[in-house]
Amino acid sequence: MTGAFHTIDAAMSPALGDVRSAGPGDLVYILPDATTRKDFPKYWEAAGVALSRGAQVVVVRRGETG
Repeated sequence: MTGAFHTIDAAMSPALGDVRSAGPGDLVYILPDATTRKDFPKYWEAAGVALSRGAQVVVVRRGETG
């Protein structure tokens, strides 16, 4: 069974509840421009919850997106 893949960037993001409920086998990918979102602090908190529930959270640094 494959987990969910959630991408957060300036233009798109999943529902906050989907990020918060992510767990083992799920991936939350935060792109550099996500920090420009007005609601980014809420997504950052939700990513922390996902991490504590066992999801893999990847924060891409500026310059790494090629």
